[in-house]
Parts: sequence; structure tokens; C-alpha cells
Amino acid sequence: MKQNWFLRLMGDSKRQKITIPILAILLSLLAGAVVYLLLGKSPITAYLSYLQGSGLLPKGNYAAKKSMLTDFMSLLNAWTPMLFASLSVAVAMRSGLFNIGVSGQMMLAGLIATVTVGYSSLPAPIAKPLVVVIAALVGALVAALIGFLKYKWNINEVVSAIMLNYIVRYSVSFCIKRFMADPVSRQSKAVSAASRLSLMDTELGGLKMDIPLGILLALITVFLVKFLFDKMRLGFEFRTIGANPRAAMYAGINVGRNLVVTMALSGALAGLAGATYFLGYYGSIQPDTLISTGFDAIAVSILGNSSPIGILLSSFLITVIDKGSTYMSSTVGVRQEIGSLITGLILLFAACGAFFSYLIERGRQKAADACNTGKEERV
Repeated sequence: MKQNWFLRLMGDSKRQKITIPILAILLSLLAGAVVYLLLGKSPITAYLSYLQGSGLLPKGNYAAKKSMLTDFMSLLNAWTPMLFASLSVAVAMRSGLFNIGVSGQMMLAGLIATVTVGYSSLPAPIAKPLVVVIAALVGALVAALIGFLKYKWNINEVVSAIMLNYIVRYSVSFCIKRFMADPVSRQSKAVSAASRLSLMDTELGGLKMDIPLGILLALITVFLVKFLFDKMRLGFEFRTIGANPRAAMYAGINVGRNLVVTMALSGALAGLAGATYFLGYYGSIQPDTLISTGFDAIAVSILGNSSPIGILLSSFLITVIDKGSTYMSSTVGVRQEIGSLITGLILLFAACGAFFSYLIERGRQKAADACNTGKEERV
């Protein structure tokens, strides 16, 4: 009876696209609660502190010119590049491609946008849109190269993306250390306020907050990608190629062109993630390091079933945990890395989605067999 209740709750394969990610989150939070209990801490206090640190619940006290709203705006500022990066992964997956080069595309897009606009004296009405356009174009060109190599010589996109990640990482690091390094921070010099996609330390209503300008563009992009997937012929072709490239070719779809277009769109979104991170949330580029956002976005996209709306929710959840971990550490008295552990558990259980689906279908089949056996015995 309990098993049948659980199977009915999980639903059919279509409903499982929602119920399995929810199950993954619940299991990961349960596992995280066990970790906190083993450390002698209250899981409820810990999870509430994540919400307080990210601006979703009020804290006990705030510093001068800070409030729950300032924490929430900081959360939105960090969420923006993660949302773009996760959409980038989802677009590539739609055609059966795996864009593991998002972090490299972000880094190169951030560098080119910084050099061309970030260090210029252009006014804000020109500089900010130009940053977005340049970053998207650079990301699209890099990713399109990966798609072209896949189409022309069948070079696996994972291999070429990883190699390009290394090339970008060391090339950008050389440029920063040789020409752009700040003598104090050892990172690239900060971009101009006019070109930055976040309004930093802005006085508003007696509060000093960071206002992310890119979040509106990110939210609009979510619905544009959904429209592309659900309503446009190009989205249908992407899905057909992802399901069966050979059948798509026999159906008259230009597989090669679509592979390049898919990766170009994916790279453009990665470029926007780079712009909102390096010229928005962070304001400079750290050499020798590919930021984890591009790699985390792969698991976030899987957690969201590569659906734009699912990604909207899953990326927000991961960002809440990331932003709230500092306050959780000071409140609960454990290391901040526990937040990364919780994130890792969520993504681990999300990656087991296919296994969960298999277990559910197996349980449903056993229940059906038992029901049929009972009918035969009664007859």
C-alpha cells in the first residue's frame, strides 16, 4: 500500500520531470540534516540561516545601511551569471551536445569586454549595452568553433571544449599578469563604473546596496529560450537532433548547421554569464582560475531537467545555499564549506534522476505483476 501511494505520488514519466528533482532536493536536505546532527548542530537552525544570509528571511541585526533588502539584492547579483550559464548548458543539451566549456567562454568574453569597453571612457548608456553585445558575440564565436569541429571532423565537443578551456585560461592569465594586473589584488584592474553591469554601493532609501542590471535580461532570456524550445521550428530541430541525429538527417534537417547554431547560442549565453560575472557581480578577473559557475551550471541544468523554468528554480536554490553559507557558518558555528557539501549532495542526487526513474518504473511493474497474479489466483 505504501509503495502504491509513493508510485501514485511520483506520477507518470511526464510528471516525474517535476517530482524527481523535488525528491532529489528532499533527499539531499535530509542527508545534510544528518551531517549537521553528527556535528552536534541543529539542522533547522542551519537551514533557516541559509535563508537569512541570502535575504529571504530577516536577520536578528544588520550593519549600518544594510537590511534584508540589501542581502536579497546581493543574492540576485550572484544569481544572474548562474542563470545565464545554466541556460547555456541547457541549449547545448537540447541538441545532444555537452558544453563543458562554459567557464572558458565566460572568461574570454569577460576579458574581451573588459579590454574593449571596461577600461574605456565611454558613458554608461553606451558602455553597458556594448558590454552585453561584445560578451555575447565572443562567447558565440568560441562555442561555434566547437560546434564546427564537431560537424566538420566529428571531434567530440567535450574534448575540444576542455582543450579550449586550457587555452583560454592560460592566455587570459598571461594577459592579466603582463598588462592588466592590479599591484595590490593581483587580479585584473577593476572596470569602470560606467561599464559595470551592477550598480555597486548605491544609496537608496537610506540603504547601500548592489543593484544587478543583468537580472532583468536574464529573466527575459529564460522565457525567450522557453519560446525557442516550445514554439519555434529551430527548437524542434534541436530536439529532433538531440533525440536521433540520423533520423533528423533523413527527415531533411541540416544537422551540421544546427550543431553550429546550437553551440553558438549556447556560447552567447555563456558570454552573457561572463559579462554579468566579471563586469557585474565581481568586477575583475582572477588569473589562473576558471570559476566554478560554468561547471556547477551543468548539474544545475540537470536538476532543472534542462527546462528553462526548471533552471530558473534550480539555479535560484543553488545560489541561495551559496550566498547563505557565510551567515550559516557564523550563526551555527561550522565551516562554510558545509554549504558546498549541501550543494554537492543536491547535484549528486539530481544526477541520479535516471536511476530514480528506473526504480519507480520497476516498482510500478512489480505492482502490476502482483495485481495480475492476484486476479489469476481468484479466477
